[in-house]
This record gives sequence, C-alpha cells and structure tokens, in this order.
Amino acid sequence: MPVRPLLPLWGALLAAAAGGVALDASFPSLGIWPLAFPAVALSLVSLIGRRAWSAFLVGVVFAAAFYFPHISWADTFLGDDPFAWAPWVALASVESLLHGAGAILIALAYRWIPGVRDTAAIRALVLPAVVAAIWTWRETTLGSWPYGGFAWGRIAMTQSESPLARVTSWVGVSGLTFLMVLVCALLVEAARLAVRAPAPRRAWLVAAPIVTAAVLLAVPQFPTTPVGSISVGAVQGNGPAAYMDARAPFDVLNAQIAASAPLREQDVDVVLWPEGGVDSDPLYNAGTARVLDELVDAYGAPLLMNAASARGGDPTSPAVPIYNTSMLWTGVGEPQLHSKRHPVPFGEYVPDRPFFEALAPDLIGLIQREYTPGDDSPVFEVGAARVGLAICFDVISDGLIGEGIGDGAEVFMFQTNNADFRGSDENLQQLAFARMRAIETGRSVVNLSTTGTSQIIAADGETLDALPIDEAGLMVADVELRDGTTAGVAIAPAVDVAMLLGLVALVLAGILARRRGRA
Repeated sequence: MPVRPLLPLWGALLAAAAGGVALDASFPSLGIWPLAFPAVALSLVSLIGRRAWSAFLVGVVFAAAFYFPHISWADTFLGDDPFAWAPWVALASVESLLHGAGAILIALAYRWIPGVRDTAAIRALVLPAVVAAIWTWRETTLGSWPYGGFAWGRIAMTQSESPLARVTSWVGVSGLTFLMVLVCALLVEAARLAVRAPAPRRAWLVAAPIVTAAVLLAVPQFPTTPVGSISVGAVQGNGPAAYMDARAPFDVLNAQIAASAPLREQDVDVVLWPEGGVDSDPLYNAGTARVLDELVDAYGAPLLMNAASARGGDPTSPAVPIYNTSMLWTGVGEPQLHSKRHPVPFGEYVPDRPFFEALAPDLIGLIQREYTPGDDSPVFEVGAARVGLAICFDVISDGLIGEGIGDGAEVFMFQTNNADFRGSDENLQQLAFARMRAIETGRSVVNLSTTGTSQIIAADGETLDALPIDEAGLMVADVELRDGTTAGVAIAPAVDVAMLLGLVALVLAGILARRRGRA
C-alpha cells in the first residue's frame, strides 16, 4: 500500500520550520535540551510520505530554520566589513542544502521499508532503526565533508546538561544521536500504528520507545579510575585577539602576562594559556622566547601556550608553512609541540583559493592566513601527567579525542580563541561540546578561552570553576587525573561504520520493493 504524506506540503513546511527553531533552542544559549526530541520528531513527521523533491524542500526548510539562527555568530568574524554576513549566509545555505539532500534518503526509507513487508513489527521496530541510522550517517558525513565538514549541529551535543549525556560514555556522540533519533522515530511509528490498531495491541506499540527512553535515562556513566591530580593555573587574558581587532605587536601577550601576575605567588604544576595567547612566534622570535623563559622561571612551572608558528622557519616567507601550534614551554631544550589538526576552511585557510578568489576576490582577500594541518600527537607529558589537547574547533573531532585517549591522556586542556565571536552564542556552544567530551571520556577538562567563557569541568560534567566572557581572570585548581578508556571512546569508530547499515538496508529495500511492485 503506498505511503501517503501525513501532512500536506504547506503543513510539512510549517512543521519542519518549527522543528528547526526548536532544535536551535535546545543548544546554548537557551539550552532547553528536551526540545531536541520534538524537533527531530517534527522533522520526521514532515518527511513521511514525501517524494524526492518535496522531501528535499522540507529538509532544507528544517535545516535553514536551525542553521541560520544557530550559527549567526559567523557574521562577526570579519568585523565591520560590509560583506561580514557572507560567511554566515554561505555556510548556513550550504549546510541546509546538504541536509535537504539527506532528507530524501529518510523519506525513501519511509516509502521503501514498508514496501518490502508491511507488518506492524517492520513499521514499529525496523523502520525506526533504519531512519535513525540514516540520520546519524548524514550527521557524521556532513561533519567530515566537504573541506573537513561542519559538525556544529550534532543532535547529541544538545544533551551536555541532561542526564542523557552519560550515554556518550557507553556509545559515543554518534551513538547518542542514533538513540535519540531512534526514540523519536519509535514514538512517531507508535502513534501512527495506534490510530488503526485494536486497543489491546496499542500497549506494546508504545513499549519500545518508553523502554528505550527509560534505559537511556537510567544508565550510569562508564567508570574510569582516578590516578592523582595536577595543579593548573589557567589564564584568560581578554586581549585583542580577534582576527579583525586593531592591536599593536605583543598586545595579546601582554594581556596574558598581566592576568597571570598572581601566579608568581602561587604553586602550580602548569600554567595554561589559551589559543593565540602569544601573538608572535617564539620558535623564530628570540625576544619572545626570552620573555617566555623569564615567565617560566617566575611561575616555577612550565607554560602550555599557543601561537601561530613556522616551526623555526621564517614566518614572513610565503614558502614556509604556518601551524596553529600549542607548545609546552619549559625554558630548557625544545618544547613539545602539537599543531591544530583541522584548520577551519575560510577562516584559517582558503581551500581551492584561486577558484573562490575568482568568485569573490574582495572577500577572500580579507583572509590572509593559511594554516597547515598538523600530524603530531595531541598529548603532552607535563611532569608525571599526560595532558590531552584539542585546539578550538578540534574539540568537535571524535577521532582526535579518541587519539588523545589512545596516547594516554589523563586530563584534557582545550585551548580556544572566541574573540572573533564576541557577543554571540558561539563560546557557550563550544563550552557545551567541551563538557560533553569530559563526560564521554571520563576525564576532567580545562576549557580555556582568550576572552571567555572558560571553565574547569569535572569528569562527570560538573563545573568546578569558571571565568565569565570579556573579563581577564585566573582559575587555579587541583584537577583530577583519570585512567581507563570508556566504551564510548573505544567503539566510536565502529558506531560510525555501523550507521552505513541503514543505507544498505535502504538500498536493499528499494530493490525488493520495486521487484514486489512489478510482481
């Protein structure tokens, strides 16, 4: 029997738009995490029974209603330039179009899966699982493609303040997305089937979503083992660190030094500065290196800092690659180095620059810096402790976080520079991702921004200390070290591969449904 749309097209468009707005509200700054569930449900309901072009349109509307407000902070990157809105509109538009293409696959699942065998069990159990797998596959794919992808809208990341955050320690971020969409799809199918099912059968139809939701709420966090602590002095300098800020040489460094002054009277194991906290290359500039040597001696502790670096070459030479580099500066010997693994396209480099310069020469010409991706370990040895790193947007990379755990990270220190996005929700959204990483890995996290918001987060997600946005300040704390790999980190790559089974099921269902139709 052909699947008819649950809603007329105009109704589906309204439902999709409402779902997109609700999904944005589930992220910070509003952070109303329960809204993620009706948001997903509205998206699914709007796609049921749709053919390809209407599914694409509905999917684009859902995504546009989400992405345009969700990443409105992208229009602040270029400051007061008259084209400052262009990166925001371009990114939100591309993500909406790609999301709409993925919506076609979900609509086809609602058509083809029942077309193979239209039974209550298939509709109530198999169909929701396939739909959830396709949704999750779309999410992970758009998080890695094109140009490294944009994973800022992952459904699971809405839950950093909810009891469901603990689930990531068992199944990872993609696994939680799958389970959240599964609950929504199960409820949608239960409601559809209950309309025409006899009263005695309605109870079992709702059992699957209720049991699944109850298990997710009850699951404890995967255990890890405390192995000591490290005393950290984390400094938010609030210097003029935005790409378009007017500043003199060393203004950012001087702001960090001023905010760090109390550490001369403190006893800490490491001093942590944020991304871009040093605005010259100490591996090339001997004067900057001498200043850092003096600071390390004054603090009595190594300095974990970050700068744009040519790794000892001449940073003014176009032939020398520049890296967004974290360094453990000890004043003795060569520093340990880790460079940002995934520079941001159209922010930290321009892919296919000749092509895009031909399209928008004035706009692309504003982006002069070109960072090269790093390939070194994201873990530093700080005394007896092993510190995992992620620079700014690298916090969203499952692979890098897993690599840090594999290399022995006992605590994570995330360095970021949110100065480009002052006055927006971006820093709170990124902070939520950092909190989710703490819970997922069972590790404490120090999330330090140049301008805020900065926090020290316990392994269970509790905030231990915080610095507000746009204020210079200092956090000093004994941060717990932990050992052990959570199930969520261990199986995260396998979960992403498993989501391909949804596409396999969709293709097989399409072939079988077509053959059955011909017969």
